[in-house]
Amino acid sequence: MAGKMGDFLRQAEKLQLELKKAQDGLADRTVEASAGGGMVTVVANGKQEIISIKINPEVVNRDDVEMLEDLILAAVNEAREKAQEMAMTEISKVTGGLGLPGLM
Repeated sequence: MAGKMGDFLRQAEKLQLELKKAQDGLADRTVEASAGGGMVTVVANGKQEIISIKINPEVVNRDDVEMLEDLILAAVNEAREKAQEMAMTEISKVTGGLGLPGLM
C-alpha cells in the first residue's frame, strides 16, 4: 500500500512539473485576432496577455470614436479567447484531457 502511495506521489510531482513547463512555454506562443476586416489587430500570448494592438490609420475618425472602441474591444476579446483555447489545448496534452480545476 505504501509503495502505491509513493508511486502516486511521484506521478503527481512529475505531472506538476510538466504542467509548469507547459504553462511557462505559453508566454512564448502567440495568437492574433482582428476586427473590422483587419482594421484593428491584436496579438496575445498563451497567458492571455495582450502583446500588441495595431490600428489602421484609416479607421481613426474623431467623429466616430465609438466604432474604433468597438473594434478594439472585439479584437481584444477574440485574441484572449484564442489564447485561452491554445492554453487549454497545451494543458490537455500534458494532462491527457483530464479536467483539472484551477489550471486556467
